[in-house]
Amino acid sequence: MEDKIQVTIKGEEYIKNAIYPKGTTYLEISRDCQEQFPFDIILACVNNKLQELNKKVEEDCEIEFLTTKDSSGHRTYCRGMVFVMLKAAYGVIGQDKLKKVSIQYSIGDGRYCQLEGDVELNQELLDKITTRMQEIVDEDITIRKYNISTEEAKNIFEYYHMLDKKRLFEYRRVSKANVYDLDGFKDYFYGYMPPSTGMLKYFSLQLCEGGFIIQMPNKIEPNVIKPWTNRPKLFQTLLESKQWGKTMEVDTVGALNDVISSGGIQDLILVQEAFQEKKIAEIAQQIADSRDKKFVMIAGPSSSGKTTFSHRLSVQLRTHGLKPHPIALDDYFVNRENTPKDEDGKYNFECLEAIDIEKFNKDMTDLLEGKKVELPTFNFKIGQREYRGNYKTLGKDDILVIEGIHGLNDKLSYTLPRESKFKIYISALTQLNIDEHNRIPTTDGRLIRRMVRDARTRGTSAKDTIAMWSSVRRGEESYIFPFQEEADVMYNSASIYELAVLKQFAEPILFGIPKHCSEYIEAKRILKFLDYFIGVGTEDIPKNSIVREFVGGSIFNV
Repeated sequence: MEDKIQVTIKGEEYIKNAIYPKGTTYLEISRDCQEQFPFDIILACVNNKLQELNKKVEEDCEIEFLTTKDSSGHRTYCRGMVFVMLKAAYGVIGQDKLKKVSIQYSIGDGRYCQLEGDVELNQELLDKITTRMQEIVDEDITIRKYNISTEEAKNIFEYYHMLDKKRLFEYRRVSKANVYDLDGFKDYFYGYMPPSTGMLKYFSLQLCEGGFIIQMPNKIEPNVIKPWTNRPKLFQTLLESKQWGKTMEVDTVGALNDVISSGGIQDLILVQEAFQEKKIAEIAQQIADSRDKKFVMIAGPSSSGKTTFSHRLSVQLRTHGLKPHPIALDDYFVNRENTPKDEDGKYNFECLEAIDIEKFNKDMTDLLEGKKVELPTFNFKIGQREYRGNYKTLGKDDILVIEGIHGLNDKLSYTLPRESKFKIYISALTQLNIDEHNRIPTTDGRLIRRMVRDARTRGTSAKDTIAMWSSVRRGEESYIFPFQEEADVMYNSASIYELAVLKQFAEPILFGIPKHCSEYIEAKRILKFLDYFIGVGTEDIPKNSIVREFVGGSIFNV
């Protein structure tokens, strides 16, 4: 008698109990309930563990299907789309001519890619790759996964000139590796894959700055390809950071591990910190050369290192004879009872209306006019603004360094003349990639920073930090990223070595998340990611480093 399996399928509005033959794939089960979901099912969460849809069910279980709108599902879609692009590029150009395809970094909903080899990238070639990609999607080819030896995987990478992958695998502790196969083309990816190419329907390619952009949907609208919007300042900042990493010969995790294992990490830290100090000094010079600037507005997403950056910038400003005074926009929060609430009825501290804009503008305008102003301090324990005799008067060499989420939005400082403001966008834009085809999302680096800092300074568990991260990200998407191109300068606060340092602090608190919690899936993903790195201690990190804001030991009050 054929073995039967009882499956409980959970959805947003229903729970379905069904019986299936043992060995049925999750893909087959998903087809029975796809009509209950508004978007394509792309992954299964089985007993709180992510599974690819081509895997077979072997025992009674509880399944929650994930679509392209879910975070894990969206990452899976993008990963599959990159696989299709690589298959098409190698097929169109040829293995003998194509030396390397690299996924450099993310710009909005797109990924910036470059081709290397005996090939000229032009619109004709890009059109051919696009056409081949569409053919692969239309053919609905199954994406297969094979578990092979690490040595066999390295031989495959060498055949395809994927030398960054081969370098990465020199540091693998396990003897086996999962390699994906798409109609004979093999590659390794950090994360899960779709069951087949048929659901990868939404994409576009376009030329950009010596490379090309592969544009994909975002998880808010997973069935829509929006026109790609160039962000020239962000692009140049990313390009500069990437080129610096290549100059240092440390642009992938494998290359960083080489430096660590050969004893060169101390020099790398010193050079990285010197590079960041040089950039801060250049920004201070720009401000000093513009004597009409009285307000330095610093904004950036969570865990960008804004506090340490503002301190270091203030030190550099003093070398030019200026007298910087820090002001936190948080001190202008409205009183707690007047704070807006979100759709869930929770206080929304991210929105512009959480700031007393009128009071902020009055105080800043008065200061600009030479008046004496008593600045507030926000008491977070009681949720009230207080005045403690902090009086300021701006002299000719005084300058206010204002840090806060809305610093780049002119609605915040609408009464201040534009020429009086110098805007700085700061973010941790990771220079490293895992390898040629697996990039490190900027948000991952910031989440790890935030977990480590919150656990150290606030006693917040990694579970709680992960739980609130999606809310933080929504605030960034609404109130920070739309204004980043309005900055006068952008500053990349990521250090090329920092993930190897943060690993030591992040792993213990991530292992502490129970397996039954919904946050466990994200914790497991990050732990797998951190496993690529050789760990590094903190003893060689300077006391004024931005990294110290997260791991501790800073000379600044952060």
